[in-house]
Amino acid sequence: MEYKVVPFIASIDPKKGTSNHVAEQLESLIKNYRNQGWEYVRLESVSTFVHPENGCFGLGAKPGYTTNNQMVVFQKK
Repeated sequence: MEYKVVPFIASIDPKKGTSNHVAEQLESLIKNYRNQGWEYVRLESVSTFVHPENGCFGLGAKPGYTTNNQMVVFQKK
């Protein structure tokens, strides 16, 4: 069995966007990959720690932080 994992980042208008717009974007992504022969498996949340940046001589240093990304998992049998 073969797997493909692709990031999903929804983009909506802050004033007019709704969860329906997000769902439509996810549905469009799933249909696009289905047309390429991939079967949708699930949506996974992946947490990633981004290491701190020291900056030059301590100037411009940025602390580390954790970010979450949504990944769509597909499979081919």
